[in-house]
Parts: sequence; structure tokens; C-alpha cells
Amino acid sequence: MEKLNSKLYVQNCYIIKENERLRKKAQILNQENQQLLLELKQKLSKTKNPNGSNQGSNNNLSSSSSDSGQS
Repeated sequence: MEKLNSKLYVQNCYIIKENERLRKKAQILNQENQQLLLELKQKLSKTKNPNGSNQGSNNNLSSSSSDSGQS
């Protein structure tokens, strides 16, 4: 029984480390997505006509990139 507990403990430690690694990776990807979204919005705002309408571009961008799978 003690051997089984030790094995489960080691597996649990591995899972915790892997979870931390994946969480950090998800945070980095989310930051990159936020930066890319900001750049895209800035480029789209530069393509606007002086009267404020876009030149055929869709302005329905959502900033919901926080749905990056983090929990």
C-alpha cells in the first residue's frame, strides 16, 4: 500500500508540474494574441476614411481572446 501511495504521489507531482508549464504557455499565448489583436485594431483604424467609415473592412472584432483555454 505504501508503494502504491509513493507511485501516486510521484505521478501527482508530475501532473502538477506539467499543469504549471501548460498554464505558463497559455498565458504567453494569450499575451501574444492580445498584442496581435491590438496591432490589428490599430491597422484597421488607420484604414478608416476621414468620415469615420471603414473601407469595406469588418469592424466586428471581439476582444474575447481571454478565452484561451485557461481555467
